[in-house]
Amino acid sequence: MVTPRIGIVAVVVLLLAAVGWQWHADEADAREHMLTALDPDTATHMAVSLKGLPDQRFERRDGRWVNLDTTTTDEGRAEELASLVATPVAEWKSAGDFDPTKIGLAPPIATLTVDGTRIDFGEMTALGKQRYARVGQRIAFVPAQALPRAPRTQALPTTMKPIR
Repeated sequence: MVTPRIGIVAVVVLLLAAVGWQWHADEADAREHMLTALDPDTATHMAVSLKGLPDQRFERRDGRWVNLDTTTTDEGRAEELASLVATPVAEWKSAGDFDPTKIGLAPPIATLTVDGTRIDFGEMTALGKQRYARVGQRIAFVPAQALPRAPRTQALPTTMKPIR
């Protein structure tokens, strides 16, 4: 009677070990297919530079993003910017395989620096709905919408003057 129980326990232990190993392997594979290894929820410092717009710097204080360059902060935009570090990558290539000027990375359309990790965003790829992004000495193919958005501007007045 003891022998069948030991066999069942051994099988259960082996199955749990196999599931744990597979989970670990899947996590490692998923991290390799992300733009950076950073966790957007733990990021604390961020800077964004967009062509034609003033640079902006953000800092997380007490769980909330604060724009260090203005008195107001669009927290939704700051969260969007931070989430870009976890953008899925379709493919990685060596930066040496490309002419940065031809793919919009010299100069980049946008630059996002999160906790010291710099990401340059370039033009759209010729085929498919993807964009070039440079992290260190590698070029990533990321979804086209993976680009820091411009800050909101003040709305135009909505009251109309009567026509005379």
